[in-house]
Formats: sequence, C-alpha cells, structure tokens
Amino acid sequence: MNTFTYSYPTKVYFGEKAAESNLPAELAKVGKNVMLAYGGGSIKKNGVYDELMSILKNAGKNVVEFSGIMSNPTYAKVREGARLARENGIDFILAVGGGSVIDCCKVISAQAKLSDDLWEFENDKHGFPSEFIPMGAVVTAFGTGAEMNNGAVITHEGKKIKGALWGAFYRFAILDPAYTMTMPMRQVVSGAFDALSHCMETYMGSPRTTNLSDEINEACQRNIIRNLRATLKDPNDINARSELVWAAAMAENGMLKIGKITDFQAHMLEHQLGAYTNCSHGEGLAVIHPVLYRHMLPEAAAQFTRLAVNVWGISADGKSEGQLAGEFIDALADFIKEVGLPTSFSEMGISNADFKAIADSTVLTGGCCKKFTREELLEVLNECS
Repeated sequence: MNTFTYSYPTKVYFGEKAAESNLPAELAKVGKNVMLAYGGGSIKKNGVYDELMSILKNAGKNVVEFSGIMSNPTYAKVREGARLARENGIDFILAVGGGSVIDCCKVISAQAKLSDDLWEFENDKHGFPSEFIPMGAVVTAFGTGAEMNNGAVITHEGKKIKGALWGAFYRFAILDPAYTMTMPMRQVVSGAFDALSHCMETYMGSPRTTNLSDEINEACQRNIIRNLRATLKDPNDINARSELVWAAAMAENGMLKIGKITDFQAHMLEHQLGAYTNCSHGEGLAVIHPVLYRHMLPEAAAQFTRLAVNVWGISADGKSEGQLAGEFIDALADFIKEVGLPTSFSEMGISNADFKAIADSTVLTGGCCKKFTREELLEVLNECS
C-alpha cells in the first residue's frame, strides 16, 4: 500500500428522521441567512421541502431559495448562485438533492468568496480557494457520493468541457434512506451503477496487488450488486435502499482510496460525452465500462481476475487468468443488461455526437493501468455507439 494521510471533515447523520433529529442543532451553529439550494422541485412533491422549511423557520433563519439546479450543472448556474449568495449575505448553504445540486453548491461556496473567476483561478492559475461559505447537505438521491468530498463536476458550456472544480467540504451530510424512496427507478439504477463505477475505478488504480483498501472495496461492490437486485425485486425494501445509500457514500468518502492512486478513465470519458450530449451519467458509464475494460484486459488481467472471483463469485477451477478476466467483463455486461441499463449510445438516443472532439478533450488519467491514446479512446466511443 502507498504512503497516505487520512483526515475526514464531514460529519454524517444516517438513518430515518435524521434531519428532524440533527438539523436543528447544526443550524444553531451558523448565521441567520441560509441559502436553500435544490433542483427541479421534486422535494416539493415528496414533502422534503416542507419538512426542511419548517426546521429552518423554527431555527429563526432567513431563507433565500436557489432552485433549478440541473443535472450536469453548468458554470453559468454556479455564477448565478454565487451572485445570489453575495447579494443576500448568505451565511450558510443547505444543499438538498443528489450529486448535481451538491456539486454545484461546493463551487458556489468557493466562488461567492473569491474575486477571481474560479474556473480560470483553478485551471489556468492552478490556485485553490481558501475561503468558503459553510455548507450542509441533505441527500435525496444517491449514487455519486458527492456529499463526501470537495470535488465537483461542472460543465462549462462555452468551453465544451465537463470537468472538475474544487470547493468546500460539507460540514455535515444528512443521509435519510426514506428520502430516496420516491426516486424514479431509472434514477435508482443509474445512481447505483455510478456508485459501482466509483468503486471499480478506485479498485483499478495502483497498487495493483492485494491490499486492505481493495478488499474493503470488493465488499462494497458485492453490496451494491446484491442490494440493487433486491431493490428491483422490491422497490419498497428500505433496508436494501439504506445499504445502497451508504455504499454510495463509502465509494467517495476516501476510505477505498487510502493508499491508492485511482484510475477513473471511464469517468473522464463519460464526462466529456456529457459535455457534448448532456447524457445521463450512470447510463453513460454503463455503456462505456465493458467496452473500455475489454481494451484494458491485457494490462488489467490480474485485477479483473480478483474481481471475477471475489465480487462476482465466478469459479476459478481450471481457468487461466485471461479466461477469468474475460468472464469478469462478461458478468459486468450481463448485470448491466439485467438491471435495465443501456448497452449502447444508440439506446440512449446518442447518434450524432462528435466522438473525435470528445476523445481529443478527455483527460488521460495517470492511475489507469493502460495508457490510452486519444485514438484508442475514439475506438472505444465508436464501439459504444
């Protein structure tokens, strides 16, 4: 295992009624002006909005609402939120939703306190913001684990880049599995696969020999696979949903990355696909992973073999490493079909994307066991179509 330092700043309140039990005490620690940030309004239909507004009002807070945060949040939306925060002297941001809302607010938190343009500050000047509006997150849609780190994926429409910006960590995250019970099943499946993808992308980094972080990771992958199947069998199974919510958080709270250099080449490719097509993140990953992994197989055979045996339960009897590695990819591809995820871009309605521009602008990750060329990423995209 590589040398590491581990420190984690986000307090997690997990379980049913977690907001009711813990949010009042957290709000007592912050200033009067609170920005309540959310997406398209589903929290107003499922009762979460009314519950949180009641808690905020009882805490004596002046609430400024910032709504309409879209999937694949744009940098323009970040700037809009930062302006609103400055104009209203916001003391605290309460982000309510899934990864898109939670990511957007991390960057708003930084941009509102920074005179420079944050995109240029981080990407051109290679700076990192040092002052933030404090934040809390209430998770209503799981998958990305966004509440567990300070990275955000933001689409700069003018530059045609969907990439990472770095903002603040959340002071606390409220994970109430009951809040996720009204998620559309398509979103549940997509989110669960995104969590599985995060685990696999971390696992496929280095070191590539057996280590404790990867052994914990294998358990997380088994958990996601088992509980997604249970959720599809019974969408009202709160225990299965609870497991998925926590597995998604575990995938991004740093525990699986201890001592690891991660891969995330599939994510980088899907991000740029999203910059050009605004596709569903989890669905795009489901299409890309098996194809990309077939290209990685010669270099990744040892890790794929461990995944075949330790995650997917494939018998190793009489089989070579190459056979087991191939069977892992087959098992992953079969699972994608089983849970109803798309297996090609055409199934997602993507037919005229500029694959060359996407490949040419994709970040090539240093942690990937295979050093992809842009030409080979273009092959992958074409094979996904």
